[in-house]
Amino acid sequence: MKKAFVAASLAAGLLFSVTAFAQQGGGFTGPDATKTQDAQTTQNSQKGGFVGPDTATTTVEQAKSLRDDAWVVLEGNIVRKVGKELYEFRDSTGTINVDIDDDHWGGVSVTPNDKVRIEGEVDKDWNSVEIDAKKVTKG
Repeated sequence: MKKAFVAASLAAGLLFSVTAFAQQGGGFTGPDATKTQDAQTTQNSQKGGFVGPDTATTTVEQAKSLRDDAWVVLEGNIVRKVGKELYEFRDSTGTINVDIDDDHWGGVSVTPNDKVRIEGEVDKDWNSVEIDAKKVTKG
């Protein structure tokens, strides 16, 4: 009797584990995989969450007046290199220096003619404001 109870408990636990694993994603990729993925997508979309536009774009003028460490998304052009990892960025409202670490370029190469999207944080010092970029994308 005790063995039957332990066996039934293990079987129920295994069934729960397999079900939970299947819901976490991953799994089979091959013929008919899209049917399973479509079912998972439908199931996941019924769980709720945010539906709407991405983070709104901030202008240079707005960024200069925001608090330190505020998250911004700028769209415009990098017009010149000012220092080792410091660049001058321009949009229709003005210019601001942007600090872009080498590992935040993500393999993107840009010229002053390319429109870029910079996501990062406002970095305010005593008498200057610049953007500490976390991500740079073209277009």
